[in-house]
This record gives sequence, structure tokens and C-alpha cells, in this order.
Amino acid sequence: MRQGLEGAGALFLCACVAFLAIAGAEDPYRFFNWNVTYGDIYPLGVRQQGILINGQFPGPDIYSVTNDNLIINVINSLNEPFLLSWNGIQQRRNSFEDGVYGTTCPIPPGKNFTYILQVKDQIGSFYYFPSLAFHKAAGGFGGIRILSRPLIPVPFPPPAGDYTVLIGDWYKANHTDLRAILDNGKVLPFPDGILINGRGSGASFTVEQGKTYRLRISNVGLMNSLNFRIQGHKMVLAEVEGTHTVQNTYESLDVHVGQSLSVLVTADQPGKDYYIVVSSRFTTQVLTTTGVLHYSNSAGPVSGPVPGGPTTQIDWSLNQARSIRTNLTASGPRPNPQGSYHYGMINTTRTIRLANSAGPVNGKQRYAVNSVSFIPADTPLKLADYFKIDGVFRVGSISDNPTGSGIYLDTSVMRVDYRAYIEIVFENSEDTIQSWHLNGYAFFVVGMDGGQWTPASRNQYNLRDGVSRCTIQVYPKSWSAIYIPLDNVGMWNLRSESWARQYLGQQFYMQVYTTSTSLRDEYPIPKNAILCGRASGRHTRPL
Repeated sequence: MRQGLEGAGALFLCACVAFLAIAGAEDPYRFFNWNVTYGDIYPLGVRQQGILINGQFPGPDIYSVTNDNLIINVINSLNEPFLLSWNGIQQRRNSFEDGVYGTTCPIPPGKNFTYILQVKDQIGSFYYFPSLAFHKAAGGFGGIRILSRPLIPVPFPPPAGDYTVLIGDWYKANHTDLRAILDNGKVLPFPDGILINGRGSGASFTVEQGKTYRLRISNVGLMNSLNFRIQGHKMVLAEVEGTHTVQNTYESLDVHVGQSLSVLVTADQPGKDYYIVVSSRFTTQVLTTTGVLHYSNSAGPVSGPVPGGPTTQIDWSLNQARSIRTNLTASGPRPNPQGSYHYGMINTTRTIRLANSAGPVNGKQRYAVNSVSFIPADTPLKLADYFKIDGVFRVGSISDNPTGSGIYLDTSVMRVDYRAYIEIVFENSEDTIQSWHLNGYAFFVVGMDGGQWTPASRNQYNLRDGVSRCTIQVYPKSWSAIYIPLDNVGMWNLRSESWARQYLGQQFYMQVYTTSTSLRDEYPIPKNAILCGRASGRHTRPL
């Protein structure tokens, strides 16, 4: 194994040298060398097999600044193929690096792959996670923060501290057992608990009295929306998935699965310890866990009752979601105000309605979008497209509208035109909340409401200051609508963030297509790309 790791290090160095030759000096670069292993973890008090990065659970944070180049060498020391994906990182012109099976070949056991990412024109709070084989239920996730460049104004003073807070539901069972349940066509049981930064209890964040702190909260769980609150403290929402927001004050915030946000918390209470509470939403059985906001001059431990929060109330959450709006005068990653892009004044050229559904196929549980339950092909779709390999997928294998037919299996790919401006309506007729994520993009949230969407629903759209983000919830028996400027060529995964639903088919790929072969529109395949399936034996580019 030592020889393998030394070889991986040498390959990492070669990849870095090759990258520096083409990157130029204009944007800084940061290097990461990660070894992915199994290890014993005890987040809910029982031993289970976790996925560690450099021995850590959760994995290390990625600190970066707008436009940084991130060179991340990942050594797979597991006994099965592995991939990392980067929730919210847009991979401009470069879906080859996206780290989902539709774009990127898995890293074989004992091998390495060096991701070359650029956080181009992005700021904000995101996370990475393992995208294959239900590995997410074992760990392998961590926070990503992208800071503004030094001369770009930020709409709040520099905080005294900046904490990553990864929350999520969790099972005591190993990911292999959970995966076997799904592979056998069954439904997962209710989770066993909730973690804060990998701990079922005892997570602690130290603050100094009178100072303000930034908490970057991501729901990295598998199934449930979660409510976050701090005993005796208000939270000012400052940023959602790369957009500076109107700075409303909240006593608690719903964070739906897959979503990220930043709050500012001022330590303005007497010096003691206070509960941090995370609880499940829209569940009959309410899971709750606590951490501690610890004042450095604390005179005593946490006390009093654990603060309660909302449980099954949908209208409460819907109204809160509608209150989250873009700060139009604040700068984003560039100095111009976020409101200078008038998304609501552009006519959309296509409407796509997407309906989720659940049901049996051949006696096994499946989930679908517009009746199609996604099955992976034998070759990543992006590679099949690049090498023009026929028969891997069929464009148009998913409809623009709900069909109302029974669920069937296919490798669903929808083609959309580069530089088009489209509307997507997510329609949820089920009695469970949905959460949807689109790789490669941020989109404008223009509306959400209960009942059935109709063209008349557009009359209530927010066409002025809807928030721009990459993950959106759809409430039970409700709809949510987004606008997307299709400015990023590539093959992009649109998926449920409910991980069992994603695993059993509630996803597809959106091919943002152009006939152009210009580097201004899309980068060529990475020189170090792993080639698998029917792309095996082909060549990337000369080194």
C-alpha cells in the first residue's frame, strides 16, 4: 500500500505541474492531498464503519477565495470505487470534474484522481460529499467556504469567528446495510438520530461575549428537513448558497436536506452556556439533538428546558422560505450589486414541469421524475457524449411534462439549449417534502405555493428579489418554480437530495448543449481523466 500511496503522490505532483503550466498566474491555487479510508466512528454511541478523509469525520473544511483554483488529490483507500462531488460548486465549463457518475469515472480502489476545480465567480457556503454507492451514509463529507476577494465589499462587518456547522439525520447501521435494503427494493426505516459536525451530542462552539460570529450551516443528511435554533439568541440570515440575502432576523431556521446558509449570531447574553438545537421537520416522530454555544467567560453549563421548535407546520416553513430574498444592493463575487441582473425582465423560452413519484417496478421500490426512474449507464454520460459513443443514452428520454403513466426505467437525459432562459416547475403531489438540487448552476426561486401549479400561478411570482441558490424544497402537495439562465455548457445532474430517492431513480441529467467546440464555451476533457466503461482504452489529450 505504501508504494501505491507514493505512486499516487508522484502522480499528484505531475498533475499539479501540468496544471500550473496552463493555469497562469492570475488566480491563486490551493493544494489538498486527501486519503479516503474506512475507520471506526461512534456518532450515536455505537461503533460503525465510517468514511474518513485524512482520518477525520467529518472531512476537512475547504477554505478558498473567489476564483481560486483547487487542486484536490483524492486517494481511494476503500475496497470499492469512490467519487466526491461538490454541492454548489458550479464547475464552469467543466462538468468533467463534477464528481457524479454521469460525468466522472469512479476512482478504483487503491488508485487516486486529482480534481482540478475553479470556484469561478462564486462566494458562499457549500459542502462536498461522496456521490456513489450510498457512501454519504458513512461520512466523507465536509464544508466548503468561498470568501470574497479582499477589495469586494461584504454587507456585514468581518465576524469574530467563522464556524462550519454540518447537520444531518443519521443511522446506526453501516452504509452497506442501508444500501442492501434499497437494493432489495425496500424502504429505509426512520433515521436513528441527528448529528452536528459528526456528533450525536456534545458539539460545542466557543464565543466571546459581545462579539458576532458566522455559522455556515449545511444539511448534509439523507432524508429530513431540519430546524436549527440557539437558546436565547436571534440569528440574522446573511447568505444562502452564494447569495447575500436581506438580513432578516429569525429565532429558528428550516434547513432542508442538501441546503446551505450562513447566519450571524451575536453573543449578547449573560456569560454561560446555551443549547444549540437541531430537530426534524414534517415527521411524526421528532428527532432532536443538542450542542452547546459556549461563552468563553461562562459561569455555568446549559440549563433550562431545551427550546422547542416547529414540527409539522408547513405554512410556517413556507412563509419563512418566502421571506428569504436577495440583498439587491450587496455585491456578490464581483463588485457590481447582485440586483444588477434583472432576472424577472427576461422572457423564458421553455417551461419544464417535473413531477416526482414513487411506486414499485418489478416488485421493488423505485422513485421517478415524470414517470422515468433513472438507471446508470455502463459509461459516464459526459464521456459517452465527448467520445461520441452511441447507445449509452438517448436524448429526449424524459418528457418536459408529467406523463401520468406508470414508472419505468431508463437512463434519462434532457437536452436544453445553451444560452436559453428557462422555467422549471417542480410539482409534488406526494405527502412528503421534496428537495431538489441542480449541479453546475444557481437558479432564481420565483415562487412556491400549495396545490396544483397552473400558468396563472405566474401572477404571484417574485420577479424582483427572489433568492439565487442551487437547492430548493417543494412542500407536500405543493409546487416550486425557478428560472435558470443556461450559461454553463455540460452534462448536469438534477436530483432529489433525499438520498434514498436519488439512489432509486429520482434524478436525471440535463445536457446543456451547443454545437460550438470553442474553449470559451467548454473546456476539453481533463488530461488525467479516468476512462471507464465503453470509454476504456480511449485517449484524453496528449500530456
